[in-house]
Amino acid sequence: MPKVKVPRKSTVVDMTAMCDVAFLLLTFFMLTSNFVAKEPIVVAVPSSISEIKIPERDIATVLIDKDGKVFFGLDTQQDRKELLDYVGQAYSVSFSEKELTEFSKISMFGVPIGKMKAFLALPTEARDSKEAALGIPADSLNNEFSTWMKTARKVNRNLRLAIKADSQTPYKVVKSVMTTLQDINENRYNLITSLEQVSTK
Repeated sequence: MPKVKVPRKSTVVDMTAMCDVAFLLLTFFMLTSNFVAKEPIVVAVPSSISEIKIPERDIATVLIDKDGKVFFGLDTQQDRKELLDYVGQAYSVSFSEKELTEFSKISMFGVPIGKMKAFLALPTEARDSKEAALGIPADSLNNEFSTWMKTARKVNRNLRLAIKADSQTPYKVVKSVMTTLQDINENRYNLITSLEQVSTK
């Protein structure tokens, strides 16, 4: 009896639908994702088991590195522009419209107000260098951080405050920042930490 020949079928698979789905997913993730703001220094935050999420808008962030330098930032460009203008008036330093615009592009900064004009005149690469990360004075003799925080509250009354400190930051520096906040009646703030793995035993 002769063998029945099975006709060979084409192995070509139409990938058009798969490509459409891939591009739709890519577009979805691009539109819904939040870009991480560039920070002047790298901070290794301590871990905790808290899962409370910080809101995505109207956030004022205080960054403290392991050397005790304090940095400050707002999440809205218009708020940053108004902030620098008001703080400049408080310290009798006038800023041009170009300098205010440049400052509004910086998500987080750490420069004394007296050196702010020189900082804004630097090219972008130089601003991101470690040499430019001087920190905002936050000691008892010259507490510019207090002025920045009070003015930020004046600019945006809905601000939520978040503190992000390095795990190796000296305790007295963090306590000093918290004391400054208490002195200006800023008693509610979030501490940014990394999520610690909870043991199931």
